[in-house]
Amino acid sequence: MMYVFPAIFTPCETGYAIRFHDLPGTNSQGKDMSEAIYMARDALASWLDYLLDEKQAIPNPSKPNEISLEDGEFVSMIDVDMQAYRRRKNSKSVKKTLSIPSWLNEEAEAQNVNFSAILQEALKAHLGIDKPKNL
Repeated sequence: MMYVFPAIFTPCETGYAIRFHDLPGTNSQGKDMSEAIYMARDALASWLDYLLDEKQAIPNPSKPNEISLEDGEFVSMIDVDMQAYRRRKNSKSVKKTLSIPSWLNEEAEAQNVNFSAILQEALKAHLGIDKPKNL
């Protein structure tokens, strides 16, 4: 579920104000362009997540050249991977029961091993999954 929406960037004294033409009320800001894009992506993801949770329709994005701008404003396309966003958002722990040889359990406990952390690391390595990507 990849979405791309045009964001309107307005330069201001503190950096950039950002709003989405197609998503009224979805606003953000950033002190520089890098932070502004990050914050725009976060605002977009949060709003789309709300729409998905509420089973509301996601509007079609406008074409950038059809958006009216004030002096100094510009449009930048912002993308967000909602599958990745929702996966990170829903990172609650799930209890699993597993079996290991008793000798291995004794060795691990003697070394104060965090079984959950080791299992998570091993599963990520096995599945080829890195840490969750930033928005």
